[in-house]
Amino acid sequence: MSPNDRNRPLYMISVAAELAGVHPQTLRIYETKGLVTPKRSAGNTRMYSQADIEQLEMISQLTDEGINLAGVMRIIDLQQRLARREEENEALQRRVARLEDKLHEFEMRQHITALAKVDPQAIRLWK
Repeated sequence: MSPNDRNRPLYMISVAAELAGVHPQTLRIYETKGLVTPKRSAGNTRMYSQADIEQLEMISQLTDEGINLAGVMRIIDLQQRLARREEENEALQRRVARLEDKLHEFEMRQHITALAKVDPQAIRLWK
């Protein structure tokens, strides 16, 4: 399932509550606390995605383990920060790889230029 499919709003609150194994009022409380943010239809109906259902399942698991909602909110915040840092890290790794490629090209040009100064005939071998 692609990320776009996971985030597509599919389920009304009653279905989402059943899938997550909680009462619809619990979903409203979670929304009020910012633990889940369902999309809204044109008629202002809450619509939950598969990603929302997975989030709700994680919240249920954490609360079943004895973690209160404040703790759950902190865990979710930390997970979101970690995901952002991982994305930033991947972007930096791609940038480093590009810069290493450019540096290698620059060093090769410098080497060829220096070689050409010593032996102008040698430059023909590189072309």
